[in-house]
Amino acid sequence: MVSGGVFATAPVHSSMSEHSASILHRVINAGVLNVCTTGDYQPYSHLKSDGHYEGIDITMAESLAKSLGVKTQYVQSTWKSIIPDVVAGKCDIAVGGISVTLPRQQKVFFTNRIDVDGKIPLVRCADTKKYQTIEAINKPNIRVIEPAGGTNEAFARKFLPKTQLILSDDNLGIFQQLIDKKADVMITEASEALYQKKHYPALCAVNPTQPMQYGEKAYVLPLGDVIWKAYVDQWLHLSKETGEYDTILKTWLDSSTQESK
Repeated sequence: MVSGGVFATAPVHSSMSEHSASILHRVINAGVLNVCTTGDYQPYSHLKSDGHYEGIDITMAESLAKSLGVKTQYVQSTWKSIIPDVVAGKCDIAVGGISVTLPRQQKVFFTNRIDVDGKIPLVRCADTKKYQTIEAINKPNIRVIEPAGGTNEAFARKFLPKTQLILSDDNLGIFQQLIDKKADVMITEASEALYQKKHYPALCAVNPTQPMQYGEKAYVLPLGDVIWKAYVDQWLHLSKETGEYDTILKTWLDSSTQESK
């Protein structure tokens, strides 16, 4: 696992429509890859108490930087601001379990697909049989808790409008709130649900191989720079074909934890 410190940066690139040089060349010349991430979405991106990051996508960002012969510089972001931060030029790439959506695609480039990872319920294990379907969850007495500003909130607002929606700015604190019965259900990606199950045995992932909504994950790049996108896509392709990505993935995910309730 590799981690880096938190740095605040000024805008680092301008629009390609202004005929600026590619981010690829600027990163190489500057010797620094600016990476936006939220740090609150394990196992992809976690900001530790010592100010350093770790996770699947953090290790991948370090791999990308190594391929360029540069260092990483992490820019703290949130789910509400991560796309605006990329648009504003605060970073060269955004990572951390980011879901592909068409509204986001209107503002940024996505790399080629990293993985498929659909939405499922994460609940107290004693309640798994109660929350098998959207219909079973979408009731006025059910408290659904989600991080503010991300695709989990969007899913809840679209498919679970009858529930009591609780929005949290503390993504990592949600799991204890479920255990403490301050909320009943969290809708999240299967990968996060299975990862958190290892750390919170009282919680269970409901039907992780049968998601309620299809989803894809990718890295986010500034819109318009096709040279930069081509490089990152090729790096990602090679990392998968050589087995590097799978090796990194296996250090964080244990397939034996998968369950079907």
